[in-house]
Amino acid sequence: MTVYPDEPWHLAGQMYVSLWLVPRAELPPVAPGTRPFRFGGRGLVAAAWVVYENDSVLHYDELLRAVLVRDGARPRVCITDIWVDSEASMAGGRALWGIPKEMATFEVRRAHGASFVAKTSEGTLATARFTARGRLPGRPRLAYRLAQSLDGRLKTTRVRSRATLRPARAEWTVPADSRLAALARRAPLLSLTLRDFTLRFGG
Repeated sequence: MTVYPDEPWHLAGQMYVSLWLVPRAELPPVAPGTRPFRFGGRGLVAAAWVVYENDSVLHYDELLRAVLVRDGARPRVCITDIWVDSEASMAGGRALWGIPKEMATFEVRRAHGASFVAKTSEGTLATARFTARGRLPGRPRLAYRLAQSLDGRLKTTRVRSRATLRPARAEWTVPADSRLAALARRAPLLSLTLRDFTLRFGG
């Protein structure tokens, strides 16, 4: 049995995220009881690389895809695909919040920007390179709720974070046989780095 921390998890590190508007037919399945927000027949999808370090309760790397959904009229975020390189993170994410974490290996380089590769035994999931461009003022706070399926029910989890935001240029490469292949069909709408973020997850 894998041991993992009790909630809430206090996490910190660096996040590199891109946003896309994706046609409805290309959206991944979301948690039962929710439905994607639609903007002219398209949904908002985010994909992010995360390096949990500094004062995090666990240190690990992560690649995720998420969709902006509605629970009734309430906006939520649903993580549809996610990979980590920590068994404790995988076990805790699944058991506490219904986050469908899987294992992968990561290559992370953070010199002259940041570059990433994520692989499973079946092959490469994605590669990406982020180059920050400028900086937005302050360290804004963000609070939202995650919506996942846990034990056959809709589980909502509170997330609160704070970070320094920097606009970025992102180049994603995704193999055609990857579960994330739809991300390679168009350029990101927006990309950001979340520098030295802090995050309280759950509880």
